[in-house]
Amino acid sequence: MIWKLEDLSKAENLFGGWQEGCIWSALQGIMGEIYVDDGDNPACGAVVLGDFVFLAGTPNRELVLRNPPDQGKNSRILVPESGNWERVIEEACGDRAKMVIRYAIKKERDIFDRQKLEKAASGLPHGYAAAMIDEAMFYRCMSMEWCLDGVANYPDYDLYRQHGLGVVIVKGEEIVASCSSYCGFRDGIEIEIDTRADERRKGLAYACAARLILECLDRGWFPSWDAQNLMSVGLAKKLGYHYDSEYTAYEVTFA
Repeated sequence: MIWKLEDLSKAENLFGGWQEGCIWSALQGIMGEIYVDDGDNPACGAVVLGDFVFLAGTPNRELVLRNPPDQGKNSRILVPESGNWERVIEEACGDRAKMVIRYAIKKERDIFDRQKLEKAASGLPHGYAAAMIDEAMFYRCMSMEWCLDGVANYPDYDLYRQHGLGVVIVKGEEIVASCSSYCGFRDGIEIEIDTRADERRKGLAYACAARLILECLDRGWFPSWDAQNLMSVGLAKKLGYHYDSEYTAYEVTFA
């Protein structure tokens, strides 16, 4: 039997050691949900936030196969704590699970070179400008598939205003790049960055991310970064982050 956890403190022993913005957000009761095998003394748990499911504790097949219906998603990225979880995912999901490699970026504060970031943020090509994501921009981003992930996990602008932050690059009236919050946690955000396909390779992502990091620093927030691919790792390093390690995840399609 799998339960949605109400007393989030019960999951701290399972997830307390993870350096992951989505997990911090869920443990703090800001965004996401936590599912466990026992509401009082859980041996295993799953943090579910957006596309991601983080699995910890004693491997549990039922937990792997559970896809919360209220999330409305037929695919997820499962992140296992250990090789034992990997084996359960592969056995339970079969061909519906595709193993991928992702890249963790170190969670370090006070490492950023403000002067370098300010130069990057001001280095937009002629005809492009940066703007903060206010309420109007939030709902514009919500209406466009290519930059949806930067706002989609917030049910409304009120929560985004409290626990989110974002910058867009505009060309005329069009949004062409976005650097925003995949999720928010106390004193920080998990960064999601997207550039419209026809506007890539112009330095927009670099400038947009630099501006967002500066905004986070001004608030005393930590801009957490996790990389889907090596290109994202390279951008993170250029901005001042340090690479940590690669890790295994599974892209799983649910029936």
